[in-house]
Amino acid sequence: MAGKRLTVLQMLPALESGGVERGTLEVANELVRQGHRSLVMSAGGRLVAELVERGSEHVAWPVGGKSLWSLRLVKPLRRFLRDQQVDILHLRSRMPAWLGYLAWRGMNPATRPRLVTTVHGFYSVNFYSAVMTRGERVICVSNSVRDYVVNNYPKVDKGKLQVIHRGVDPQMYPYGYMPGAHWVAEWYRQYPMLQEDYVITLPGRITRLKGHEVFIDIIAELVSRGCAVRGLIVGGTHPGKQAYARELERKIKDKDLQGRVIMTGHRSDLREVLAMSDVVLSLSSVPESFGRTTLEALSIGKPVCAYAQGGVSEQLAAILPEGAVSVGDKDAVVERLAQWYQQPPRVPERHDFTLQQMLEQTLAVYRQLIPSSR
Repeated sequence: MAGKRLTVLQMLPALESGGVERGTLEVANELVRQGHRSLVMSAGGRLVAELVERGSEHVAWPVGGKSLWSLRLVKPLRRFLRDQQVDILHLRSRMPAWLGYLAWRGMNPATRPRLVTTVHGFYSVNFYSAVMTRGERVICVSNSVRDYVVNNYPKVDKGKLQVIHRGVDPQMYPYGYMPGAHWVAEWYRQYPMLQEDYVITLPGRITRLKGHEVFIDIIAELVSRGCAVRGLIVGGTHPGKQAYARELERKIKDKDLQGRVIMTGHRSDLREVLAMSDVVLSLSSVPESFGRTTLEALSIGKPVCAYAQGGVSEQLAAILPEGAVSVGDKDAVVERLAQWYQQPPRVPERHDFTLQQMLEQTLAVYRQLIPSSR
């Protein structure tokens, strides 16, 4: 059985953007690379072309629709799983998980696929979310997520939970990475004020949960201490969050920080922006289940200062412990940054949160399930 060519179907709502979507593509690409058949079912999106180009098959079904009408897909999905001889059904989001689980549950246990779910976040605790714990193996993207499952779903068999941290590709985020000369020239043409000062970056979409107001206060305090710093807020604004974005702009003006705190809007070149930063912050008021952006920054050698919660705290504990501060302790962040302004910390070059390790562990889960399934 060790050499069996697997057929794996991953299900998620859509393939537009985001960490779940990117992780799905990464696993799909690795399956193809190892000679397996990779299927992804979603409503589609801009990442489909990349998925198919790398050798996977995309099945365009509206599996993310949150309505009872979506249940009409259960029987056709059961037939699809049987006809395609799917070995592994991997569910990555709640609505597709319900459709996949109901289809799977109605199949012959001796011949149906093996069921894997991944808990990607701290979902609201209810019956709807509980479906993510129904897998024969339940992958948790961090120890914090595993604790969330254990604490909130005490009936779950702890033996089927497996922590597989998300990972970054060191070839995409190499230690010491610097953008090309043309990109740098264009960056400084757009933001000439960043050339001489110490740049502190807060990446993340514009929402109250990400700590932008605290960030502005931190920059104001550092400036008052005589530190030549600039703050970058890097992230897009959802149409429903425009009022909050205007609040931030007013606060920047009220604190006389125009030109000191810069809102770049959405950037598709975040890796390059991180590389031009001196330090990266994570100030979310709620824990991140993993925190891909902070790991990307650490991977290229940029120090991260963050609240000690969720998956980000696990990264810092392993890579840069001095970057962790108590949740909500704005003064501690200021003190840490003031120290780093004088003497920057050195981020270790190697860590274990790699893409390859994540892929190997995920495919190992698939392999562990197959011998007893047929």
